Amino acid sequence: MLKLLIFLQHPFALWSAPAWFSERLRKEFTSVNVVQLPDYSRVDAEIPDTDVAITWSIKPEQVLAAKKLRWIHSTAAAIHTLIFPELVNSDIIITNARDVHGPVVAEQVIALIFALARKIPDAVRFQLKHEWGQERMWDELPRVREVAGATVGLIGIGSIGRAVARSAKALGMRVIAAREHPEKGTDGADAVFGPGQTDEIFRQADYVVLAAPTTNATQSIASADRVALMKPDACLINVGRGPLLDEEVLVRALREKKIGGAALDVFPKEPLDPASPLWDVPNLLITPHTAGLTDKVWERHYTLFSENLRRFLKGEPLLAVVNKQEGY
Repeated sequence: MLKLLIFLQHPFALWSAPAWFSERLRKEFTSVNVVQLPDYSRVDAEIPDTDVAITWSIKPEQVLAAKKLRWIHSTAAAIHTLIFPELVNSDIIITNARDVHGPVVAEQVIALIFALARKIPDAVRFQLKHEWGQERMWDELPRVREVAGATVGLIGIGSIGRAVARSAKALGMRVIAAREHPEKGTDGADAVFGPGQTDEIFRQADYVVLAAPTTNATQSIASADRVALMKPDACLINVGRGPLLDEEVLVRALREKKIGGAALDVFPKEPLDPASPLWDVPNLLITPHTAGLTDKVWERHYTLFSENLRRFLKGEPLLAVVNKQEGY
């Protein structure tokens, strides 16, 4: 009997698999032995005879001990925690949840664009002070503006980027994107640039959206040189991963009013330290890694994983397979 081991533990309850997830799998896949662990304490004991695992975190020595392991599914979109030699060089397939999270994160991107364009954080601050801030909201740069006709620049056009492109185009925005392999097509963007042309995204966009996976090539992709290329009223949005952005560069650019604003949903270290200077930076909107939150998340996880499990049992190609060499 094939053994499926589920080990997902996170301080934030939403990221831990609910009990009904494994119960439904047992009812639907009666030929599969589904084992769901409440924490990581028994992983070493359970992993040797495991065929399939659902996790975003596994140790190299556990991979080596898992002689039967053929497939790992991560319920996260980012899989950088799984990219280590013992796993990359193995025959183990990795799939991820990029199509589960992508459309939801894209909604957050559009919300952040509107919030920055219409200066919603400023309006909230004036409301808390019982102050009618109409004149100040108009006089203080950057001014309240429309999104129609503005340019969205996507760093990465995967599941998030494609969904952002669709929504942005529907709002009358121009969409440009940088991707590792431009030969794969535009995926709804008006123009696509290769890795050597990433500067053009920062130079042209009114809203630069960081939505790329974390790889060696994307670390600090929003560097000081690139932020310096941005228009003085342009905004930077990060919903990818914290390491895509040099936070010190952003703080400096905002304080010196070199760019118009920014919105961050992800950070190199989470939760964000209460002493972080980011909390008090002008024209910076912080959301506490909420872009992927939805009450439908585990239903979507189940839909994706159960379809893949059916395919796996039939020996068919899986959905959302990760390129282990490229890291996404």
